[in-house]
Amino acid sequence: MGSSYGALMRVRGFPGLVASLFLGRVAGQMLSIALILFVLYRYHSPQLAGLAVFLLTIPGLITSPIAGALLDRYGRTRLMTVDYLVAAAALSLMAGLSLRHLLPPALLLVICAVASFTGPLSVAGARAMTPSLVPVRMWERANALDGTAWLLARILGAPLAGVLVGYVGPEWALAVTAAVFVGAGASISRVLDPAPPQRGAGIMAEAWSGLVYVLRNRTLSGLALTFFFYSLGWGCLTIAVPVMVLGRFHQGPAVVGSIWGAVAVAGMVSSLIVGRVRTEGRERQLISGSIAAVAIAMTILPFANSVVVVMVALVVVALVETPWDISFLTLRQRRTDPARFGRVFAISVSLNMIGGPVGSALAGPLIAWSISGAIWFAVAAVLTAALFPILVIPGEARLVNQPAHEEA
Repeated sequence: MGSSYGALMRVRGFPGLVASLFLGRVAGQMLSIALILFVLYRYHSPQLAGLAVFLLTIPGLITSPIAGALLDRYGRTRLMTVDYLVAAAALSLMAGLSLRHLLPPALLLVICAVASFTGPLSVAGARAMTPSLVPVRMWERANALDGTAWLLARILGAPLAGVLVGYVGPEWALAVTAAVFVGAGASISRVLDPAPPQRGAGIMAEAWSGLVYVLRNRTLSGLALTFFFYSLGWGCLTIAVPVMVLGRFHQGPAVVGSIWGAVAVAGMVSSLIVGRVRTEGRERQLISGSIAAVAIAMTILPFANSVVVVMVALVVVALVETPWDISFLTLRQRRTDPARFGRVFAISVSLNMIGGPVGSALAGPLIAWSISGAIWFAVAAVLTAALFPILVIPGEARLVNQPAHEEA
């Protein structure tokens, strides 16, 4: 079998996984916009909107080690389906109760918190499924398609939610988002998970062992530090750029959306090209070099004198960022015990997500001081991230992941 994208899509079960990933991410992007607009339209409270988003995210991050243990213990496709259906049920419940004027703010927050607990199941489950389904020689291409699906979902999901809220109302936007989650669950439910369930000690013991494994593994802890500082800078930048476009250049929200759309398209094209390159043995250098190139491209932004310059700088960021994305995913797969895929990826995803909200929170006071100062902070955080792959991650791994289906 070859290792082209066509051959990859002929791997048994992988097309269903990709379809589920894409639909789930489109629904996630729709949810991020639809929920905020729903709360603002019906409750007229930015504070409630922020709390709803917080409760839809944080409880799941806290309990991610348990979610990972469940994935390893009971299988991934089944639990991923459960998560998608829980999300669909929660959104349908919100929409139905709101249409009947039976959704007080406290109940809304309870529904968000309950739905959050299953969130890591689909995210970590998909990450764990990829190296189980796909031969090692195709991991780069599989991770490139993973990144492409995320970028395409970003292009489609948020605008679609905005259009639905504007034309049919926020409740129907939530309902359509729920239907997309059901589609994601249906797609993954037909995929056979090739990894046998791992039955060990109790759930809490397995969750704790997964957390200890990640913290003691220099590769995984180094990747977590890298991702934290990188997303810290990026989280700050995602607030600073719209403020710059709206305030300094006096452009509208549509221009901001166009900039991020161009960035997503550039990243998608770059992912498909870079996914053809073998990264084995060069991951650390590719990660550090790619992140350093991102930081250099970001230094253009403080000196930008037009929206075009801002867009060009961010498109360059998207183009040079791809080797880091693909190498990060591939290195994590290669240096993780396959029996711990669920636990490791659930914990890793949660650790990776922390930096973004912290960076966005810091952006507010930094921008109040200086927009350029906020961008320079983002550049410094990203440059710091480039150090960890070389200083922390070992050059040779004790465990090289070589699944049996690749050896055959």
